[in-house]
Amino acid sequence: MPRLPRFAPLALALATALPALALAQEAGQRDEHDHDQPRTLDVVEVTASPLRQGIEDLARPVDVLTGEELDGRKSGTLGETLERQAGVQSASFGAGVGRPVIRGLEGARVQVLANGGSALDVSTVSADHAIGIEPFLADQIEVLKGPASLLYGSGAIGGAVNVVDGRVPTAQVGRTVAGRAELRHGSVDDGTVGMARVDADAGALTLHADLFRRDSGDVRIPGYAFSPALIAEEIEEGEDPDHFARGRLPNSALTTEGGALGASWFGERTWFGMAASTYRSDYGIPPGAHAHEEHDDDHDDDHDEHGEEEEIVRLDLRQDRFEARGGIRDVGAFAELNWRVQRSLYEHTELEGDEVGTVFNNTGTEARFEAVQREFKGWRGAFGLQMSHRDFEAVGDEAFVPPSVTRDLGLFALQEKDFGQFKLELGARHERVSVSPDSGADADRNATSLAAGGLWRFSESAHLSLNLNRAERAPTAEELFSDGAHVATQSYELGDASLDTEVALGTELGLHLHHGRFDGKISVYRTAFQDFIYLADTGLEQDDLPLRAWTQADATFTGWEAELGVELADNASGLWNLRVFADQVDARLDDGGRLPRIAPGRVGADLDWQRGAWRARIGAVRVQAQDEVAQFESATDGYTLVDAGIAYHWDVGMAGWEAFLEGRNLGDREARAHTSYLKDYAPLPGRNVMAGLRVSF
Repeated sequence: MPRLPRFAPLALALATALPALALAQEAGQRDEHDHDQPRTLDVVEVTASPLRQGIEDLARPVDVLTGEELDGRKSGTLGETLERQAGVQSASFGAGVGRPVIRGLEGARVQVLANGGSALDVSTVSADHAIGIEPFLADQIEVLKGPASLLYGSGAIGGAVNVVDGRVPTAQVGRTVAGRAELRHGSVDDGTVGMARVDADAGALTLHADLFRRDSGDVRIPGYAFSPALIAEEIEEGEDPDHFARGRLPNSALTTEGGALGASWFGERTWFGMAASTYRSDYGIPPGAHAHEEHDDDHDDDHDEHGEEEEIVRLDLRQDRFEARGGIRDVGAFAELNWRVQRSLYEHTELEGDEVGTVFNNTGTEARFEAVQREFKGWRGAFGLQMSHRDFEAVGDEAFVPPSVTRDLGLFALQEKDFGQFKLELGARHERVSVSPDSGADADRNATSLAAGGLWRFSESAHLSLNLNRAERAPTAEELFSDGAHVATQSYELGDASLDTEVALGTELGLHLHHGRFDGKISVYRTAFQDFIYLADTGLEQDDLPLRAWTQADATFTGWEAELGVELADNASGLWNLRVFADQVDARLDDGGRLPRIAPGRVGADLDWQRGAWRARIGAVRVQAQDEVAQFESATDGYTLVDAGIAYHWDVGMAGWEAFLEGRNLGDREARAHTSYLKDYAPLPGRNVMAGLRVSF
């Protein structure tokens, strides 16, 4: 029987404490604010669901980051922006790359969406490929935890992240013009970020425009770029420690820019919109990630400033997206009929010095149709059809995956009904995935997903949720057909065309309490995977690289996450709020082995203060050491990161201005993310102090 995760006692304590705190508040703490009454929460609409419900009305676990909280968390990558959400961490690969990790799952199991549509990039092909979505433009970011396969296909078996940026307006602004802009500068990389957005109504037409640019230099780090274990290994081989990079992470500078134009027309019952956007990024990969350094035996003048001959690899990414959306209301038995079509032209060139190493091309097309039914005998729901086509090609030294065409066709249905205090949610999806390599036989797989959820509102201030699901994931082209040196993972990868469909059987129990000054939630989950697909180290070598093979075995993920918000005081000193969160996931093969790069457990706290035009916060997160590792994988030490921020708001006419100062990793601690392939080559950034100005109108 697997042992409990190390934070399990805290989870049990919180589960017990939440109702107790509420009862204590009800029994004996009264003031002029009447905190005894159940609190009316702001309704946050989850757009990732066709029914567009409030977050409190969903049995499925969803987090939404928006408003001032989102402003305070925005970073250069999506993973870094979300990493303070319970159950979410980041799989960084230098300063330019950071994919979200949800409950220990990442890559091809976590779907990244822009306004409900696939990102259509190649970020899942390799760990060093960036996501073509800009967090600084987001109005809100929605995190669907657990299988989101019903809505978005087998690539969301571990969850989904939906970035809502309004590039195709879905509603009118309500006034002639509205917008926002922000400019900030950070000390850790001498980086500057600027963005601007404008939305305007012109009769029945609503227009949208945005642009952004980020420039930064090499990132400052507290100590050496190499981990102590790697330094010890290099010294043992005769290397001089003075040759190691220190203080700055070499080749971590980046430039990212882009923008969009969009417009929508709104009639009495119909609407239609289009948008065109572009994303450009030029970012470096820290040395050691793409090539082992070559050293002269005598360590002579061939060394650079760090004493190494390093192969400088930079990635030049370009993505152009075109999207059309529309809908019609009140059509017979349907409350809404909505559709979306998008196309992406993606090119990603890896430059090795002045030479072109590998070029990745991906042309993707996706179409989606959703029908939202009118309520029938208490049942509400939607069903739909989704199609996608991906034409992928890699040419050059890192072309470890052959050219292929992937086609996906899926049908889905969602239904829900309230039975007084109890709400039932049901869903099903079936899809057919076909991967056709440039040479060889096609790989055709079926994937069927089923889900049932229940929400029991046993009081006005608390509800209990239970979710059961069976989800399937078809293997990707990379897992099926890889055969070559993959320098991002420092291995020779070998796919297996006979890989079967991956099956996940999941159970989750959650409790949510919002009473008076308290708002807390806790969930425990277990997912048993049949034929879990992972990259296994064989212990052999090929072409002087470790041979790693895509293989399948049964695996089990168990974990929990908890969050508690408390209003400490609301008096002459200001409004004080405390948020505490913690999470833990335990993932292992059923034969007893460990899986690589599993996120370690964490506990964190944030104290927020607001008084008049001022607001401030201070917080810290403690990340555990991860020593329960896969074979041939290195362990990572624990670390604590402290951050803080202060902002002042003022109004000039119809415009609201805000000056802010933020600090991250204020202790300048060395931190290595266990979820990163680069944990031994590139620590997280050191102390970063950012100053900026934002305006909205």
